[in-house]
Amino acid sequence: MTITVYTKPGCQPCKATKRWLDKRDLEYSTVDVTTSPADLEAIKALGYEGVPVVIVAGRTPELDLHWHGFHPDNLAKYTTPNQEAA
Repeated sequence: MTITVYTKPGCQPCKATKRWLDKRDLEYSTVDVTTSPADLEAIKALGYEGVPVVIVAGRTPELDLHWHGFHPDNLAKYTTPNQEAA
């Protein structure tokens, strides 16, 4: 499982998402969409106009999950290792 958080400076929901992941010692990468036009276009292609966008990549593209905003319920359900198989 790979977690990526698409973010931008000053975004409070982005900070909350990263804080939630940090508190649980979950590894993730961040992408600042203000410095990466290609990544901004990629999340727009998924239908998102704002950040954070969280993508949890599984073993195949069919298992990838993504959502917009700070959603502790999704984070708990889809990023906690013991919940991965659920």
